[in-house]
Parts: sequence; structure tokens; C-alpha cells
Amino acid sequence: MPIESSHVSLDLFLLQFAQLVAALHAEAECARWELSVESFGESLRRRAEKRFGGAQPDPSVVESYLKSLHLQDLALACACSEGKESAWEFFIVQYRRDLRGAASAILRSSGRADDTLAGELADSLYAELYGVRSGDAAQRKSLFDYFHGRSKLSTWLRAVLAQKHVDLLRASSKTVSLEAEMEGQPPRQFAERSESVPADPDPSREGLLARVDNALCSALAALTPRERMILACYYVDRLTLSEIGRMLREHESTVSRQLERIRLALRENVTRSLQRELSASDGRAAEPALDAAQVALAFEYAIEDWPFDLSMALSESAPVADLSKAQE
Repeated sequence: MPIESSHVSLDLFLLQFAQLVAALHAEAECARWELSVESFGESLRRRAEKRFGGAQPDPSVVESYLKSLHLQDLALACACSEGKESAWEFFIVQYRRDLRGAASAILRSSGRADDTLAGELADSLYAELYGVRSGDAAQRKSLFDYFHGRSKLSTWLRAVLAQKHVDLLRASSKTVSLEAEMEGQPPRQFAERSESVPADPDPSREGLLARVDNALCSALAALTPRERMILACYYVDRLTLSEIGRMLREHESTVSRQLERIRLALRENVTRSLQRELSASDGRAAEPALDAAQVALAFEYAIEDWPFDLSMALSESAPVADLSKAQE
């Protein structure tokens, strides 16, 4: 359920961050959707409350966080949540093709590629995004209320769609075919790789990034000293391929091929790690294997916004003793 707004806390928030809210309202082009400063301010307040909980961060920290959000996407989501007709028309034109493409990719990953099914999966999301009323006096509850703006709206929509697909598969796995039972065949079952989550898909974002972080650190540790040195020179020290080539006494095209091979190997190793079930250890709970759609989503989150410290990860791997040994 969305966090219900408090008039007192909203008033205090707007008073404390009046200039910031006005600036972000303009930057997000809220006027395009006839979204008021108060409405957008309430949205920002809820996002800050979601991020910091009951903590009392310094106002500069709150300001920095709010400025980091995908503001135009957040404004569109807020306007759609309020039922603004112009916003909905724009959303459908802008995102319908993307949603169908994402649905097709999700179905392909589960071996059920079908254009009709993809269209049905994508279109089934609209009612939840628009929201429904449980009674005449009830407020409309939109799935857009759960969009926090930390990732792009397109990425968040794919996360929602992927979770909806998982939920449908889990529901299907509980239905036994009478025909199959009569023929003595085992009922069709789907791997229950993830538990149902609340309508808000964002909490999975941190979990996915943590999985990628651990998998990449392990993959980096498995590299040879020479491979780690090439990565450090290129990504940390920002040396050019020709500069690295002179250091290693190799042509820059050779260094380029080696770098590409290392990148591909890292991605393959990380993917395999994510697709493995993690056993419980050291007080950490067991974690299920990720399917292809979840792996793709994890990589997309990492590309968009992931404070991974490559320099630290490389330094924590087996150390490079010296250049001469790395060249061997």
C-alpha cells in the first residue's frame, strides 16, 4: 500500500525544501502534465521517506538524493497515478512497444516465446498501473505509486513485468492438469526460484545489485595478475590501449582483444554465478538462483546506477607483485 501523506509532514517538507522542490518541479517539466508543486512535493517527500525511513539525515543529503532521481520519469509516473489524461496518452504511446518487447524477452527466457502471449502479458499491466477503486469513496490505488525514481521508468516497468510473469508461473505451477493425471504424466511445474514480493519491485533492486557485486568480486579474484593489471590500467588509471601496449610491449590491437576477452569472461562468470543457488552460510540466508530475465534485469540495474569500486575490488584480489611477473 502506498504511504498515506500527512498534511503536517508535507507542509513541513515544503517549507524546509521550498526552493529545491520548486527547482525540481521545473526540471521535471511537471507543468507539461499539469502537476502542481504540492503534488510533486508530496511525491518527493514520500521518496525521501522511503529512502531514509525514520532517520534524520542532513538536509544536504536529502537534497543530493532527490536531485539524483530520474525526475522527468517520476513526474510522468505521478501524473499517471493522478489520472492525468495527457500523461496517460503519452505513456501509452511512449512505452507500449517497449513493454511488449520486454514481455517477449521475458517469455523467450522461459521458453514460451509467443507474440500473442507477449501482448497479453504487457497489456495486463495497464489496469494495475492505472489503479482501481475498491468502493465509491475509495481512492484509486495505482502501481505507479511504487515507482521511486531511482532507476529509469522503463527499467522499473520491466521489473514489474518480470515479477508479474513469475507470479503467473507460480500460480500455474499449482494447477494440475486432469488430462495429465489421467494419462499418468507428471503435471507441468515451473521452478519456484523466487518468492512473491509486494507490488513494489524496488526492494529487489538492492538484492540484485548485491548479488552482482559479490559475483563480480569473485570473478575478479579469479583473474590472473596480468588480466587484473590490464583492467586496472584501462578502467582505473585511464590509460589508452596504446599506452598499455607500450607497457606490455604489445600492439594496441592485441591489448584490445585481450581486454575484450577479459570482459566477456567476467560477464560469463558473473552470469553463471547469478544462475546458481547460494547456500546459507555465515549467518546469511540461502538465495535462489536467478532466471534469465532476472539476470538481465540485474545487469541493467548495474549499468544504470551502481557505485561499484573497481579499484577497491582489484586491490582486494590477489595482488600483482610487479610488472615483470604480470608480463609472464
